Amino acid sequence: MVIVEVVLETYDAVDFTAWPIAEPSSDRLLALSGRMSPADVGTAMAVIFSYNNIPVTHAADLTEAHLRQHLAETEGLIAPGGLRFRDTTTNVNVSPGCCFGLENWRDWWDVARGQESWLGHDPTPHITHVGHVIQLRQNDEDSPSIEITRGELSSLLTAAQQHFSGFLDLAQQWAAITTPGLADRLISALDEYFMITEAFSSSGGLATR
Repeated sequence: MVIVEVVLETYDAVDFTAWPIAEPSSDRLLALSGRMSPADVGTAMAVIFSYNNIPVTHAADLTEAHLRQHLAETEGLIAPGGLRFRDTTTNVNVSPGCCFGLENWRDWWDVARGQESWLGHDPTPHITHVGHVIQLRQNDEDSPSIEITRGELSSLLTAAQQHFSGFLDLAQQWAAITTPGLADRLISALDEYFMITEAFSSSGGLATR
C-alpha cells in the first residue's frame, strides 16, 4: 500500500526559542496532520516564521501588524517541504526535492493528469509515465520505484489535503494560545498561501472561483 504525508523540513527551527518546539527527527522531516502534538505544531510554526524571515523573539510581541507588513512586502508565505510517498510493502520512500516548497504541493495534480512536472532536486523525485501507471523514484532512474495509477495518485492527493487541513485546525488552536495577537490573520494566511482547504476541481488543481 502506498501512503502520502505532507512534510516540512525542520532545519530552520534549530535554536528557535520564542515558543516550545519538539526535538527534531533524524531525517529533519515533520509530517503535518491533525494528530500532531502542540510541540510539533510549534516546530512547524517556527519553521514558517524563520524561513520567511519574520522576526520573532517572544511570541507575545507578535501582532497582526507584523504579519500584514511582511505579507505586503513579500506577497506570500513559503516553506521547505512537500509530499512524501511511501510504499508500506517495499518500504520505498520518495521525499520532496530541494527548492520545491510546500506552497507548490498541488503541482502533483499535473502528474496525476499525465503531465511532466518539476518537483525539485537533491534529492530529485523522478517520474515516469507508463500508460496510466506512474513510477516514482528518488534520485536516479536505477532507484527502486513506487508504482501507482493516476487514479490512485488523485486519491492520495485528496488524503494529503485532509492531513494538511488537520494541521491547519491544530495551528488555529495553537495560535489562539501562543500568538493571540495575530491568530486569525495567521491562519487565514496559511490557508491562502499554502492552498490548504480550497476544493479541487473535477480535473484536479484549484476549483474555479
